Amino acid sequence: MLKPSARKILVAFTMWAAGAIAPAYAHYQMLIPSDDVVTHKERRAIDLDIRFNHPFEGLGVPMEAPARFGVWVAGRDTDLTDRLKPVKVTDRVGEVLPAYALTYSFRKPGDHIFYVEPRPFWDEAEEIFLVQHAKVVVNTFGLEEGWDHELGMKAEIVPLTRPYGLWAGNVFQGIAKLDGEPVPFAMVSVEYYNEDGKVPAPDADPFITQKVKADANGVFTYAMPRPGWWGFSALVDDGKTMEHNGKAYPLHTGAVIWIRAHDMP
Repeated sequence: MLKPSARKILVAFTMWAAGAIAPAYAHYQMLIPSDDVVTHKERRAIDLDIRFNHPFEGLGVPMEAPARFGVWVAGRDTDLTDRLKPVKVTDRVGEVLPAYALTYSFRKPGDHIFYVEPRPFWDEAEEIFLVQHAKVVVNTFGLEEGWDHELGMKAEIVPLTRPYGLWAGNVFQGIAKLDGEPVPFAMVSVEYYNEDGKVPAPDADPFITQKVKADANGVFTYAMPRPGWWGFSALVDDGKTMEHNGKAYPLHTGAVIWIRAHDMP
């Protein structure tokens, strides 16, 4: 029998999958590092690109300063919020939008989990507030420890596949969680970061945003067919609301993880 918390999560996700909750698939909290595996022979730093947009179509959305940004490594959680640099980015239709960036230098080997908790975004079209807890894992200097660590975010995707050093065509598995509990039959949307716009956007939306359904334990599986960054997003309405112009609207909480697939030489 499901625990009460798990039943609550299942009901919320069932409503969302059935269309009772508007599916804001296209919005993704981006957290893209310049590399996912850093060796001793390379530059011992990465540049992090933090923006809010539609990854495949390249349409940007203004991003407020995150509520929190940090990195976890070797059991230590470091808040990096004050180190974020406000920047301007131009989306594919030429709109200049606020975003954030950070250059991070590595001092120790191991798996570094970078994460961002953005402030709620008001989606005028769907009349919802959206906050996506995003993370990405970067391995340094060959020590493969910590990539499956659970940060304890409100919503989180915990990887079952090592989330770096993957080839195009490899399978990625993860567990969708809310409040630390697996989400039974979670619906997960998957989208390719079409960074340079070289992949023409198909006319049909299902080709832009893929969907996979988790099993009863919240485990989902997807094979990445193309080199590049892939965003996995699980979204839920857990019953909370926020006020806008004197009216309460649903607050949708999401979990996002970014995975890079490499082209095999």
